[in-house]
Amino acid sequence: MNGLAFLIPVALLLGLGGLAAFLWSLGAGQYDDMDGAALRILIDEEGAGAAMTPGIGAEPRP
Repeated sequence: MNGLAFLIPVALLLGLGGLAAFLWSLGAGQYDDMDGAALRILIDEEGAGAAMTPGIGAEPRP
């Protein structure tokens, strides 16, 4: 019984801490652009990969 008197407040504090962190992340804009990072990998930046890996694709740029 004494263990529950200790564990229940600890669980409540951890839950409130997680809720506070979630609300902070909402206010900081962490969830504003959900698709941007997923689609950013598909954007080709005009041969950036060919310039970094000579021998694959085009000649390296000077």
